[in-house]
Amino acid sequence: MWRRISALVVPTILAIGIIGYMLYQVRESLPDALKLVRPEFLVIAILVCILSWFLRGVRYQVILQGLSLSITTVYATACILVSQTANLIVPARLGDLVRIFILKDEKKATYSQGLSSLVVERVFDVVMVAILGLISVRFVFNVPGWFYTLITVPLVGGGIFFLLLYLMGMLQSDNRYIAMILTMLHEVRQASLSARSLGFLSLSSIGIWLLDVAVCLVVIEMFQLSVPLAVVILAIAIGNLVKAVPLTPGGIGTYEAALAITFSLTGLSMVSATLIAIIDHLVKNAVTLIGGIISIYFFGSWVVTLMRRALKVKMGEDGSRG
Repeated sequence: MWRRISALVVPTILAIGIIGYMLYQVRESLPDALKLVRPEFLVIAILVCILSWFLRGVRYQVILQGLSLSITTVYATACILVSQTANLIVPARLGDLVRIFILKDEKKATYSQGLSSLVVERVFDVVMVAILGLISVRFVFNVPGWFYTLITVPLVGGGIFFLLLYLMGMLQSDNRYIAMILTMLHEVRQASLSARSLGFLSLSSIGIWLLDVAVCLVVIEMFQLSVPLAVVILAIAIGNLVKAVPLTPGGIGTYEAALAITFSLTGLSMVSATLIAIIDHLVKNAVTLIGGIISIYFFGSWVVTLMRRALKVKMGEDGSRG
């Protein structure tokens, strides 16, 4: 019981603690900074964020097509939004399990296909945002050494992963568990390693992250501030690479801290850096949450049951259906 409770409570407390500490540090300057806000830019940021979600839906649709699963762009986008909404509520990316169950129950996909689609999506997300970070870091001064480590590790890992996919061919095994892993790797290769899919998934992933950068640029403009483009790209890259380590639900707290640290490299005041980081993530999470709620109505209330089921599986309870 304690293990199940702590798995939810501790990450949530950590997220609240980080955000609370950041705001406490700049509490005296907050009123003056908020006076500069131009709310009309908030609408623009929301619209750009919505566009990025539909681009994610298009990319996921193509990934599933590579696995011989046919769905519409709206269905793919809704599928992602439901899973990401779950990730905002519970830690360790539990929402990913929800997506696998949705595909299993509605599209008769195998668990292997669902997991393979997630692997492809995650690999391209992490590798492409790391590439953007590698490009932008060359134009930013006084970068901490751990930035380079954070960027290099996923690039090396991604390179090794794609090399493994290329070299593995059609390996087979009589061992049940090894055979399951090989099946998943074959599906990942099928969905991502052809010239067409590799090109589309790479370009669409870059486009998704550039839209993420655009949201942040609009938030910066909302505060009537100016931050070099390279710094904004680097901040988004570092923030999302940090968020990829699921320490808190949705990376809340760790993402904001990474963005604020990066913005401060340009001499931006800590109050401005903190507000930009928090509002940027707030906009993205709010769009995700609202989109997730709409998507639950799109699928039906049974998705809530699937979310509970995913939580039970992750907590070590019986995940079988009643």
